[in-house]
Amino acid sequence: MIRISRFFLPFLCCLTAPALAGTQTRWEVVPDSTAIVWNVREGDSHRDHIEMSGLRISAVLRYGVGADGSFRFERSIVWPMLRTIPNNTYGSLMRRFVWDVPRMLSVNENCLQQEKVRRIVLDGTMTVESDWTAVKGSLSLTRVLFPSVDEAAFCEKYILKNTGEKPLYVEIPRARSVIRTAPAKGVEGSYELVAEICGDTALMLAPRAEVAFGAFFSGRRSGDEALALNADAECAKRRALVAEWQRNLVLDTPDPVIDAMFAFAKIRAAESIYDTKGGLMHGPGGERFYAAIWANDQAEYINPFFPFLGYDRGNRSALCSFGYFARYMNPDYRPIPSSIIAEGTDIWNGAGDRGDAAMIAYGAARYALARGDAAEAAEVWPLVEWCLEYCRRRLTGDGVVASDSDELEGRFPAGDANLCTSSLYYDALLSAAMLGRELHKPARQLAAYERQAAALRKNIDRHFGGMVEGFDTYRYYTGNDRLRAWICIPLTVGIDERKEATVEALFSPKLWTENGLLTRSGDKTFWDRSTLYALRGVYASGETEKATGYLSYYSGVRLLGDHVPYAIEAWPEGSQRHLSAEVGGEPSHHLGGQGDLRHQDHHGLSLLQQGLCQTDIHQRLAAAGDALQKRHPGPARLRLAEDGVIGRLLLLVQGDLLRRDTVLPWGDAVLLPAAEGDEALLLQTAEGLAGSAGEIAQVVNRGLAALGQKRRSFILPGGGPAAALQTLQHLLRRGG
Repeated sequence: MIRISRFFLPFLCCLTAPALAGTQTRWEVVPDSTAIVWNVREGDSHRDHIEMSGLRISAVLRYGVGADGSFRFERSIVWPMLRTIPNNTYGSLMRRFVWDVPRMLSVNENCLQQEKVRRIVLDGTMTVESDWTAVKGSLSLTRVLFPSVDEAAFCEKYILKNTGEKPLYVEIPRARSVIRTAPAKGVEGSYELVAEICGDTALMLAPRAEVAFGAFFSGRRSGDEALALNADAECAKRRALVAEWQRNLVLDTPDPVIDAMFAFAKIRAAESIYDTKGGLMHGPGGERFYAAIWANDQAEYINPFFPFLGYDRGNRSALCSFGYFARYMNPDYRPIPSSIIAEGTDIWNGAGDRGDAAMIAYGAARYALARGDAAEAAEVWPLVEWCLEYCRRRLTGDGVVASDSDELEGRFPAGDANLCTSSLYYDALLSAAMLGRELHKPARQLAAYERQAAALRKNIDRHFGGMVEGFDTYRYYTGNDRLRAWICIPLTVGIDERKEATVEALFSPKLWTENGLLTRSGDKTFWDRSTLYALRGVYASGETEKATGYLSYYSGVRLLGDHVPYAIEAWPEGSQRHLSAEVGGEPSHHLGGQGDLRHQDHHGLSLLQQGLCQTDIHQRLAAAGDALQKRHPGPARLRLAEDGVIGRLLLLVQGDLLRRDTVLPWGDAVLLPAAEGDEALLLQTAEGLAGSAGEIAQVVNRGLAALGQKRRSFILPGGGPAAALQTLQHLLRRGG
């Protein structure tokens, strides 16, 4: 297990963002867990929706509690691999089901009456607990709602308990409803949709006794074998998979809300992978986007996250997506499609060149560095090269990258060249230089990438830098005179020349609202990806206290407010869908405070997608030394980054590290693990390090040797090399 461990943040007591206490919270974190609970009070009426996914199904649950205390529930179920005509981006079979299963039960030969919901729990499943009255008795009913892990079915487990003092006669029907869709509307003809209750039970239920049964909503092609599902078995598989995600990459801070927000982000990011005929494809969801991949959602946002989660299906889906984009490389350097759709059989390019090559190069290089697999890195390297060359050929006379639009696809103006595309290209050049050294690519080629990045950084400032609405920050494009949320992008890639004014602008009333960042000042549209990217950038700029305050506030709203528990796509567009890639950007890995970590990847999760757009654990973290040698079991190793800043210690991922109880670096707050049985000298320095870096390396190595092989963590505070050295020397004088 990788654990992003507790750190000292005394300023959490004096946050600068709006206080969580001032927000409307409906839910609360269950103590000592990653679950949240809504304890329903009398008259507490509310409705919400949440998406859950498995390998062959996704479901949006529209649920709530009525004024009378009853549970209201509708299932919108999607079968991504049952393709419909036209077989385009939206060509997944979808149906809504409103079956009220409890009303189909009979107790003492009458219907259940007067439901009162006690509580609803979310933890990767939805559990609804309610009380009912019956003729001459009372009962409780527990619903557990979840998608099958690997079958094309949505599952519901019901547990009925006699809470009265007298036996109750209970009848549970066996019910089955079949829909056969129109053959002309299906790519493979007619499909069969089955809703069923697996009951066929009549019994006398003693006081305090229970009876359980299942209900399922499934879909299949004509001629496919019918499913035979067991609710207990399906529930156990779902809970085991969620537990696996929660054991890996654990965020453990003084703020349980941020920790829980991070835990839920992992669920939504990892569950939305579909087993298509074209391979494993991570899909955004939202009742629209399935069995398809995008250059931003998948390549840029979510793919670099999966190596840190240690989830094999996530890594395979990432590699699959890069493979699909690579098929569209061409010698004439025509644009790569923005999206591969319909299980890999078609493309979408309706917004022209959105800067897709920059997105792909950025994401592919970061994925390879984080993954630490030489064979996979070699596989994606040609794609990285091609995309970088494409961007180079798109440079304008001002030395920035031209594109037709950006990831918002024309919803807001982006000019002929936008800040986001050039910033991603800058990061991709530096990431590629690091990756290329690991793959022993020609030094001349890698030096050229670094020169191009240096020139681009200057050009970004000259072309985009300027006064906007009173802030000396960035114009998103030439002629732009209103603040845009994406002015945060340079900060996320280490471009900090205008960081003070940019941070001030992001959190000014012109952009910041109770729902995070507006896309553009004076507008009403917000996208969580912008808010989360911005928080990443603010952490990277060193404004730890400010970023943590706003992150805490944001997490409280999204996790405990009225629409929970994930980051959302947008408003007013999309009814705040829980698109899965949006959770990839969570900046939680930055919480300990750090300066610019762009030359190394440090492990942590990208805030919720991803800005949460990306697991910005700065994925180059795994890029030093032998990060790309074939993985094998062995101790974690730490190295100083080439620029010699203490906040740039790198953690290399090797062997079973993802399953080890390992502490990760938090920028300038660095935790160095020394586990019992491992070699004492875990820190290995690069050749020729001098100055502060060399001093720090020597002191740390001496300290590790002196303190022996006992399990312990060494905490290096922020403040740069001088502060780190002072603390280390103090620890040594005290004997550890």
